[in-house]
Amino acid sequence: MLDNVACILTDIEGTTTSVSFVYDTLFPYFKNRIWDILEIEDNRIKLAFEEIRSIVNEEENIELGTNEEIVAKILEWCEKDRKITPLKTLQGILWKKGYEDGTLQGHVYDDVPLALEKWKGQGLKLAVFSSGSVEAQKLIFGYSKKGNLVNYFTDFFDTKTGMKRDKETYSKIASILHILPSKILFLSDIAEELEAACEAGYQTLQLTRPGTDKAWKNSVNDFLQIT
Repeated sequence: MLDNVACILTDIEGTTTSVSFVYDTLFPYFKNRIWDILEIEDNRIKLAFEEIRSIVNEEENIELGTNEEIVAKILEWCEKDRKITPLKTLQGILWKKGYEDGTLQGHVYDDVPLALEKWKGQGLKLAVFSSGSVEAQKLIFGYSKKGNLVNYFTDFFDTKTGMKRDKETYSKIASILHILPSKILFLSDIAEELEAACEAGYQTLQLTRPGTDKAWKNSVNDFLQIT
């Protein structure tokens, strides 16, 4: 039973948004346009490339000399679905163009905007924690098929804050929000993420959207079942 919740922290993929939208729409869009990244003047791209060089050198003891080698590594990480910050940064940069020109529209389940409106009206603080970059998170909600939902949320967190399966990340988020962990409800489809949040003192619920099996002690099928 939920008790004295002051803040709802939600995942995106498999929670507010279908997994298929991410894997069948967003990821192919990025991979098909990855070479465009070399034509964009953006300091974040240069920093991401440097991070990639550093990570590959540390993990594989390989020096990536050219941008073409870096792009090849990015594509390799895409295939492995690496939850790694510079990759997520680059995805957000390319997706922004797609959202702005209308090629992309963010998917959210029908119950999501209704629940967000209800919770906001009850005075709850709403925040997002996803492995996708903060920019990518804001794009999904800002350019969603249900309209602009960004303003329902006060805070956005990504892997720059910490990894989603680490207890310490959730403790850090609670500290940033200035809310006791016991008063935060975390929503996700992934049991390992819920376990980490639970260990940090959060209340937790698994979203069992279509294609997701129940794997956590407390679960609901959609946001409107949360009271």
